[in-house]
Amino acid sequence: MIGVGSEAPVFPSVENLTAPVLLAFFKINCPTCQLTFPYLQRLADRGGPRIVGVSQDDAEDTAEFKAAFGVRFETVLDTGYPVSRAYGLEYVPSLFLVEPDGRISWRSEAFAKADLEELAGRWGVRIFDAGDRVPNYKPG
Repeated sequence: MIGVGSEAPVFPSVENLTAPVLLAFFKINCPTCQLTFPYLQRLADRGGPRIVGVSQDDAEDTAEFKAAFGVRFETVLDTGYPVSRAYGLEYVPSLFLVEPDGRISWRSEAFAKADLEELAGRWGVRIFDAGDRVPNYKPG
Protein backbone atom coordinates (compact mmCIF):
# COMPACT_ATOMS: atom_id res chain seq x y z
CA MET A 1 0.00 0.00 0.00
CA ILE A 2 1.32 3.42 -0.85
CA GLY A 3 2.24 5.54 2.12
CA VAL A 4 2.00 8.97 3.63
CA GLY A 5 3.98 11.48 1.59
CA SER A 6 3.50 9.55 -1.65
CA GLU A 7 1.95 11.06 -4.72
CA ALA A 8 -1.65 9.81 -4.96
CA PRO A 9 -2.47 7.90 -8.13
CA VAL A 10 -4.77 10.13 -10.15
CA PHE A 11 -8.28 9.23 -11.20
CA PRO A 12 -11.23 11.59 -11.82
CA SER A 13 -12.27 12.00 -8.15
CA VAL A 14 -8.82 13.28 -7.14
CA GLU A 15 -8.04 15.57 -10.07
CA ASN A 16 -7.84 19.33 -9.57
CA LEU A 17 -8.50 19.25 -5.83
CA THR A 18 -9.07 22.50 -3.97
CA ALA A 19 -9.51 20.78 -0.58
CA PRO A 20 -8.51 17.43 0.91
CA VAL A 21 -10.52 14.35 -0.08
CA LEU A 22 -10.75 11.10 1.87
CA LEU A 23 -10.76 8.03 -0.34
CA ALA A 24 -12.44 5.05 1.32
CA PHE A 25 -12.00 1.74 -0.48
CA PHE A 26 -14.50 -1.00 0.36
CA LYS A 27 -16.30 -4.21 -0.52
CA ILE A 28 -19.97 -4.56 0.33
CA ASN A 29 -19.63 -7.96 2.02
CA CYS A 30 -16.77 -6.86 4.30
CA PRO A 31 -17.98 -6.75 7.94
CA THR A 32 -15.27 -4.24 8.82
CA CYS A 33 -16.42 -1.94 6.00
CA GLN A 34 -19.96 -2.29 7.31
CA LEU A 35 -18.72 -1.14 10.74
CA THR A 36 -16.56 1.70 9.39
CA PHE A 37 -18.75 3.40 6.80
CA PRO A 38 -21.50 4.72 9.10
CA TYR A 39 -18.76 6.48 11.09
CA LEU A 40 -17.31 7.92 7.90
CA GLN A 41 -20.77 9.26 7.08
CA ARG A 42 -20.91 10.77 10.56
CA LEU A 43 -17.54 12.42 9.87
CA ALA A 44 -18.93 13.90 6.65
CA ASP A 45 -22.10 15.06 8.41
CA ARG A 46 -20.14 16.78 11.17
CA GLY A 47 -17.92 18.88 8.95
CA GLY A 48 -15.12 16.53 7.99
CA PRO A 49 -13.49 16.30 4.58
CA ARG A 50 -15.17 15.42 1.32
CA ILE A 51 -15.33 11.64 1.20
CA VAL A 52 -15.35 9.44 -1.89
CA GLY A 53 -16.12 5.77 -1.41
CA VAL A 54 -14.34 3.53 -3.91
CA SER A 55 -16.41 0.38 -4.34
CA GLN A 56 -14.96 -2.89 -5.52
CA ASP A 57 -18.49 -4.11 -6.32
CA ASP A 58 -21.08 -3.36 -9.01
CA ALA A 59 -23.46 -0.41 -9.05
CA GLU A 60 -26.54 -2.29 -7.80
CA ASP A 61 -24.74 -3.92 -4.86
CA THR A 62 -23.03 -0.63 -4.01
CA ALA A 63 -26.37 1.21 -3.95
CA GLU A 64 -27.83 -1.47 -1.65
CA PHE A 65 -24.81 -1.17 0.68
CA LYS A 66 -25.19 2.61 0.83
CA ALA A 67 -28.89 2.34 1.65
CA ALA A 68 -28.37 -0.37 4.28
CA PHE A 69 -25.61 1.52 6.12
CA GLY A 70 -26.82 5.11 5.71
CA VAL A 71 -24.00 6.18 3.40
CA ARG A 72 -24.80 9.34 1.42
CA PHE A 73 -21.34 10.52 0.36
CA GLU A 74 -20.16 10.09 -3.21
CA THR A 75 -19.07 6.65 -4.38
CA VAL A 76 -17.32 5.54 -7.53
CA LEU A 77 -16.94 2.04 -8.92
CA ASP A 78 -13.52 0.41 -9.28
CA THR A 79 -14.55 -2.12 -11.94
CA GLY A 80 -11.63 -4.47 -12.57
CA TYR A 81 -9.77 -2.86 -9.61
CA PRO A 82 -7.38 -0.51 -11.49
CA VAL A 83 -7.59 2.15 -8.77
CA SER A 84 -7.23 -0.40 -5.96
CA ARG A 85 -4.13 -1.81 -7.66
CA ALA A 86 -2.67 1.67 -8.18
CA TYR A 87 -3.02 2.33 -4.43
CA GLY A 88 -1.50 -1.07 -3.60
CA LEU A 89 -4.48 -2.26 -1.58
CA GLU A 90 -4.15 -5.41 0.47
CA TYR A 91 -7.16 -4.96 2.76
CA VAL A 92 -10.48 -3.16 2.92
CA PRO A 93 -11.43 -0.81 4.24
CA SER A 94 -8.41 1.25 3.24
CA LEU A 95 -8.51 5.02 3.72
CA PHE A 96 -6.29 7.70 2.15
CA LEU A 97 -6.45 11.45 2.73
CA VAL A 98 -5.32 13.17 -0.46
CA GLU A 99 -4.29 16.82 -0.22
CA PRO A 100 -4.80 19.43 -2.96
CA ASP A 101 -1.13 19.08 -3.92
CA GLY A 102 -1.78 15.40 -4.76
CA ARG A 103 0.11 13.95 -1.81
CA ILE A 104 -1.25 11.47 0.71
CA SER A 105 -1.16 13.02 4.19
CA TRP A 106 -2.86 10.24 6.18
CA ARG A 107 -3.84 6.63 5.67
CA SER A 108 -5.38 3.77 7.60
CA GLU A 109 -6.65 0.29 6.99
CA ALA A 110 -9.13 -1.92 8.80
CA PHE A 111 -11.14 -0.27 11.61
CA ALA A 112 -8.71 1.56 13.88
CA LYS A 113 -10.62 3.77 16.30
CA ALA A 114 -7.56 5.84 17.23
CA ASP A 115 -6.81 6.52 13.56
CA LEU A 116 -10.38 7.65 12.91
CA GLU A 117 -10.35 9.89 15.99
CA GLU A 118 -7.09 11.46 14.84
CA LEU A 119 -8.52 12.06 11.35
CA ALA A 120 -11.71 13.63 12.75
CA GLY A 121 -9.58 15.79 15.04
CA ARG A 122 -7.99 17.43 12.01
CA TRP A 123 -11.42 18.97 11.37
CA GLY A 124 -12.16 19.58 15.04
CA VAL A 125 -14.99 17.06 15.14
CA ARG A 126 -15.76 13.89 17.05
CA ILE A 127 -17.24 10.87 15.31
CA PHE A 128 -17.65 8.59 18.31
CA ASP A 129 -20.38 9.48 20.77
CA ALA A 130 -20.79 8.41 24.39
CA GLY A 131 -22.51 5.07 24.28
CA ASP A 132 -21.04 3.97 20.95
CA ARG A 133 -19.86 0.42 21.40
CA VAL A 134 -17.02 -0.01 18.98
CA PRO A 135 -13.83 -2.03 19.16
CA ASN A 136 -10.48 -0.29 19.29
CA TYR A 137 -9.44 -2.32 16.27
CA LYS A 138 -11.08 -4.72 13.84
CA PRO A 139 -9.05 -6.19 10.98
CA GLY A 140 -10.36 -5.96 7.44
